[in-house]
Amino acid sequence: FKTCPGRVITKLLCSGEKEVDLAVQSAKAAFKIWSQMSGMERSRVLLEAARIIREQREEIATLETINNGKSIFEARVDIDISWQCLEYYAGLAGSLAGEHIQLPGGSFGYTRREPLGVCVGIGAWNYPFQIACWKSAPALACGNAMVFKPSPFTPISVVRLAEIFTEAGVPKGLFNVVQGGATTGQFLCHHPDVAKISFTGSVPTGIKIMEMASKGIKPVTLELGGKSPLIIFSDCALENAVNGALMANFLTQGEVCCNGTRVFVERKILDDFTKEVVKRTQKIKIGDPLLEDTRMGALINRPHLDRVQGFIKQAKEQGAQVLCGGDLYVPDDPKLKNGYYMRPCVLGNCTDDMTCVKEEIFGPVMSILPFDTEEEVVERANNTKFGLAGGVFTRDIQKAHRVVAALKAGMCFINNYNVSPVELPFGGYKASGFGRENGRAAIEYYSQLKTVCVEMGDVESVF
Repeated sequence: FKTCPGRVITKLLCSGEKEVDLAVQSAKAAFKIWSQMSGMERSRVLLEAARIIREQREEIATLETINNGKSIFEARVDIDISWQCLEYYAGLAGSLAGEHIQLPGGSFGYTRREPLGVCVGIGAWNYPFQIACWKSAPALACGNAMVFKPSPFTPISVVRLAEIFTEAGVPKGLFNVVQGGATTGQFLCHHPDVAKISFTGSVPTGIKIMEMASKGIKPVTLELGGKSPLIIFSDCALENAVNGALMANFLTQGEVCCNGTRVFVERKILDDFTKEVVKRTQKIKIGDPLLEDTRMGALINRPHLDRVQGFIKQAKEQGAQVLCGGDLYVPDDPKLKNGYYMRPCVLGNCTDDMTCVKEEIFGPVMSILPFDTEEEVVERANNTKFGLAGGVFTRDIQKAHRVVAALKAGMCFINNYNVSPVELPFGGYKASGFGRENGRAAIEYYSQLKTVCVEMGDVESVF
């Protein structure tokens, strides 16, 4: 495990089949206690966990920055969203209920909303702590236990979350952390006592997890990749649209699944928009992510940095023009000379058939594409295997709603981008996955309905 300057700070052992089984059995035992508690009792524990996170915000954010390489400024936002998520589901825990249905002759039926059991969460390395909270908060609110596997690139901060849950009063073993890569994930997916799997990560890995889960008929939630469109109409507020494009491309060094990396700009304002975006991009402060004024830290590791650089090289070979950035960045601080830094990149002269426009780069690379009509841009925006997100900037609110209604994407933004309140469901269409994180919708994916039919008279037999 390496920090953003490329120094090894700790070594962790991968959890094998034995360790995974111990974690699942521990969670299974805790589930028997937790699932029998009332929603209000569970709510109080989740609220206490939220309080601890809120009070230790700075410490956890610093840990996350070392863990991931993102700026401390962004890490604080991640931690705030994390405790807000726990608070939100604490608020829902006491209200989870089925319904009563009146039937003829005084008979009736009712439904019970019941937990699933031991749920598995498999996280990504771009938002380690936040993703763990997004998965565990609704799972625990519904009465489940969880075994969580963070990415092997960011194993640290989720361990702190496990400690916080214990401090808050969850039964011992209710939230367990196992460490490792694909093999550890396979042990979790195949384990007979695992009831559900929630995964955030790449499409190829999501396909494998779905295949493994199918062997045990386990429900899955998949939050996968994206190549999302951001549509800038000529009647937009230009400065706001530029801000939105920067937010849609350069948060967390561009390592965000829902980023709007295909920026479609109406031809009338193409030059003005591009000029302003390039000017603003060149001013982004890169460097030590623990410094207050840093706005872009280091990419996750050397292989990923090389992969992003490869996309830029290929884009140039296919005719795209590098308008700014794209090169490696070496900070002045000698302690950071081995860090995985690059300058944020804006590509012009892009066409829909270029690799940089079709494939998810997962780095700080924006592709700008001109368009002429609303019908044209909607068709081009939807011409992708992905469907995670999409955005529209326009002053014409009717057009905005018309366009987002036509976009084949699960999370759409109007005159903003990459805003993810925990109250709103998050998830994708098509190859971007299915199921939802956050909002009331997540309750459906961490619980199951039992129907009970009660007959108040004699049974009428047809025999």
